[in-house]
Amino acid sequence: MKGLFSILVGALIFFSACSDDDNKEVNLKIRLTDSPADYEEVLIDIEEVRVQFDSNGDWITLDNVEAGIYNLLDFTNGTDTLLVDATLPEGTISQIRLVLGDENSVKIDGQYYDIKTPSAQQTGLKLNVHADLVSGITYKMWIDFDAGRSIVHKGNGSYSLKPVIRTFTEATSGGIKGMINPVESYPYIMAISESLDTFSTYADTASGYFLIRALPEGTYSLDVEPVEMYQEKEIEDISVSTGEVTDVGEITLDEIISMQ
Repeated sequence: MKGLFSILVGALIFFSACSDDDNKEVNLKIRLTDSPADYEEVLIDIEEVRVQFDSNGDWITLDNVEAGIYNLLDFTNGTDTLLVDATLPEGTISQIRLVLGDENSVKIDGQYYDIKTPSAQQTGLKLNVHADLVSGITYKMWIDFDAGRSIVHKGNGSYSLKPVIRTFTEATSGGIKGMINPVESYPYIMAISESLDTFSTYADTASGYFLIRALPEGTYSLDVEPVEMYQEKEIEDISVSTGEVTDVGEITLDEIISMQ
C-alpha cells in the first residue's frame, strides 16, 4: 500500500509540475481576414509570423503557423481563416511581423501580376499591436488587410504592396485560480459547468497554486479531490467571465482523522 501511495504522489508531482510550468502562458489564435477590393485575386505568400513583447524587445517566431499562399479576397465580409494557434508567455505584445515569400501577386482581367514586397520578404510586414495577454485566457486576434488600399499600381505598370492593415484582439475565455492548503494534499481539481463539461488540473506541489484555463463564460462548481488522507471539497456557484480569471482564494482541506 505504501508503495502504491508513493507512485501516486510521484505522478501527482509530475503532472502538477507540468501544470505549474503553464501557469503563465496564454493561447493566442491569429486569424486572417480582409476588406473587399476591386481585383479578381490578391495572393499573399505568408512564411512566418513573429511577435515582439514590450518586456524585452526580443522577437519570437511562432510555432503552428499555417504557412502558405492566401487569396485575401476569400476572406471578406466577415469570413476569416486560422493563421496561427500558438502558446505564448503572458505579457504585452507590442508588434507582429508577417514574413512573406516570393509568390505574391494580383489577378486583373484574368492575368497575374507580381506584387513587389522587398522589405516584407526580409524583415516582415510590421504591425503595431499593443495587446495585453493575461495568463489563463484564450485570445483571438484578427489581422485585417485592406487589399483595395494595400496594392499600389505604379506608373511603369508594376504593382507593389503598401499594406494598410489593422489588428484587433478579443478574449474568448476565462479561468479559475486559487491556492490549496495544505500543499501535501496534492489534489486533482475539476471545474464543472452547468452543462456538465469538465476542465481539470493539479495544484502545484510547492505552492498549492492552481489555474484552470480556457473556460467558457458561465457558472461552475469546483470539485477538489486530494489524496486519500484528506477530505474532498466542493465549491459551488463560481462565476467566470470572458477575459477574467476568477480567484477563489485559499481552499483548506481537512485531514481525515482515523478512529482506529
